Amino acid sequence: NVVCFINQQTKGKYSTLVEQIPTIVTSACLAHDMGNPPFGHSGENAIRDYFTQNAHVYKDGLSHEQWHDLIRFEGNANALRLLCQKMEGKREGGFRLSYPVLASIVKYPWESSKAGKKKMGFFQTEKEWYNLIAHQMGLYRKEESPLTFVRHPLVFLVEAADDICYQIMDIEDAHKLNILSFSDVKELLLELFNAETDSKWLDKINQTLIEVVDENEKVAFLRAMAIGKLTNECSAQFTENYNTIMQGQLEQSLFNLLSSHLQNAIGTIKEVSREKIYNHRTVVEIELAGYKIIGTLLEKICPALAGNDDDYTKKVRKLIPSQYINPNASKYHQLMSAIDFVSGMTDVYALEMYRTFEGISIPGINR
Repeated sequence: NVVCFINQQTKGKYSTLVEQIPTIVTSACLAHDMGNPPFGHSGENAIRDYFTQNAHVYKDGLSHEQWHDLIRFEGNANALRLLCQKMEGKREGGFRLSYPVLASIVKYPWESSKAGKKKMGFFQTEKEWYNLIAHQMGLYRKEESPLTFVRHPLVFLVEAADDICYQIMDIEDAHKLNILSFSDVKELLLELFNAETDSKWLDKINQTLIEVVDENEKVAFLRAMAIGKLTNECSAQFTENYNTIMQGQLEQSLFNLLSSHLQNAIGTIKEVSREKIYNHRTVVEIELAGYKIIGTLLEKICPALAGNDDDYTKKVRKLIPSQYINPNASKYHQLMSAIDFVSGMTDVYALEMYRTFEGISIPGINR
């Protein structure tokens, strides 16, 4: 729908380029969470808290902007860093993705020192990179200091896809974990459909739920239909607000522009997710463990990369891949390298390294 609409608006003048939009958005969707640390959003909070609580150790010698990069660490900004940065011994340009894909990843196109904003889109290390991306994409610069741009138009589609999956997939996962029953899931997802305007959708859903016996398959089908419905509605909002988006004047997400019926249904899903999923005992236990694990890893790795040179930190340094080690780098860049190493770990690898540092697990010794 979006591709056809834009081709109509531009009278087919850029049809070859416009046809690439699905590929650009899909690539950005796949890449935009690559910067998330172990244990998801809990891991982000753990990184922020570690530096906030250790300001007396690390703040001295850093600029205001550099310090805010650490205490306001953001997975989205870290994705841009991961995709663009040159690792030791490797070529410039990181993953060497196209400018449109990189621009579509950055949901918050301003630096960390921008007051009044909870999130940000790039660290000081990628400030010039994003400047270049914005220039190549013709993005309007709203402020010079702190550096602030308007969003790339395709960011709205990437953000919508993220919002849709974040809300709907968690409901399906909760059913698999026996946190929500099939009846709970069915009630929540069917609320997204309007009995008057979505009769064809509902007929297909009801017929399939009669034919299918397996509850997991039923939930998977409901999830797919819900995603399809929300995708269509967000696409419609993109086309309806096309001119405002292209002028860089839309200040809210496509999700927030959906009908009151959908807003109410999504609000119920958010409330149930918050009460029954995100605060479920197993989820809280994982988040608590994640805080402890990431805090301990940073406690060992930051000194090993940023200054200390005693026997213990030398041994820690031997466990860190060479691509993260640059003794000639500034304190800020060394701390960012420590975050690179930790944020690039899987949950399992982070746990294994934590056990090693704490002496809980010793290679070669079995009990």
